[in-house]
Amino acid sequence: MLIFSEYLGLRIDGRRANELRKITCKTNVIDYTDGSAYFEQGNTKILVGILGPREAKQRSASQTTQVTLNVEFLVSPFSSVERKKRSKYDRRSVEIATSIKQTFEHVIIGQLFPRSQIDIFIHLLQQDGGVLEACINATCLALIDAGIPMTDYVCAINAGYVDDSPMLDLNMVEEASFDTPNITIAVLIRSGKICLLQLESTLAVDLLAPVLELAKTGCKYIHSVLDSTIKESTQSMINSVTL
Repeated sequence: MLIFSEYLGLRIDGRRANELRKITCKTNVIDYTDGSAYFEQGNTKILVGILGPREAKQRSASQTTQVTLNVEFLVSPFSSVERKKRSKYDRRSVEIATSIKQTFEHVIIGQLFPRSQIDIFIHLLQQDGGVLEACINATCLALIDAGIPMTDYVCAINAGYVDDSPMLDLNMVEEASFDTPNITIAVLIRSGKICLLQLESTLAVDLLAPVLELAKTGCKYIHSVLDSTIKESTQSMINSVTL
């Protein structure tokens, strides 16, 4: 499968190896939630809604000193060429929901909301690769929009290694290539710590360092986009109140 142009060094969608797809995002897109966000990276489109913090419904959650996170991941039947309705309990959906929960439960300052729960609803509207990274970035925006305190921004990206070169932000065609190792990381921006690392296929140890370095650079760019979106949303709210 041809991913790079032999003569121009370009990928199948015209990007260079270290280029990200176009990112479009905004917050406060759903009226009846405590926080929400829409995130679009290339042709991958995600909608996230947050409910809470609110009183825990489960007895076990009501007895803890930390907040309980409930993550639900849904895939639209029209999200891809394959017209197949997926249950929220299928294996891949459960894996993504679990990864997102584990990523954010250590970032949210949960002791401020004892005996309560936060529900995160993630809806995949359209997929073209990088689904987990887009879900994490969209969830970060939605949690900030909901006013839920976190220790840091969480930014995610995927990367691979093709033709002796690290490749950033793989699309669906690139992810489907059998010879393309696919790694997804989520980074805490201020500390630089990796809070999620998921490897989809085999990657040689000596190739891991350059791929991670490129991915961290990509996360810094994503942070600039998310931070700009939050600032614009906040300024818009201030302007509407003063008017």
